[in-house]
Amino acid sequence: MSVKKRADYLSWDDYFMGIALLSAMRSKDPNTQVGACIVNSHNKIVGVGYNGFPTGISDDLFPWDREGNFLETKYPYICHAELNAVINKISADLYGCRVYVALFPCNECAKVIIQSGITEVVYLSDKYADTDTVKASKLLFDHAGVSYRQLSAKKESVTLYFDIEENQRL
Repeated sequence: MSVKKRADYLSWDDYFMGIALLSAMRSKDPNTQVGACIVNSHNKIVGVGYNGFPTGISDDLFPWDREGNFLETKYPYICHAELNAVINKISADLYGCRVYVALFPCNECAKVIIQSGITEVVYLSDKYADTDTVKASKLLFDHAGVSYRQLSAKKESVTLYFDIEENQRL
């Protein structure tokens, strides 16, 4: 009798989206946590990022507010996950890579994605589809030849245990 391989392992798409979601857990934003994972054509991770303030900027000195006077909100100060993933890349070239991200990218991130050479965006949610920033993103992607698709994950959830013996029992 031979032992067969596990049948319930993660697909590549679920795995990389899981890395993006795990990266999002590093964000200190009290409202929106987004992570991004960039992968090359060999299914190797070449960049990860999450939304937060630029390196060296104290997240205690700047606002986390979503509404109010522009300079008193987080928006002029936060770096989005996609931007951080591109900046944090370990590869000299991102041409032909794909990026996994929980939310469809805004127009500013779309420009970074296009300029970096990423050719595919895989996302979970398009909850801001009716906003001008996402409409602009889609126009930019369409004209630049960047494909995008919404992921239908094969698993509803994944549980991580920091107790390695617990993981072995699964």
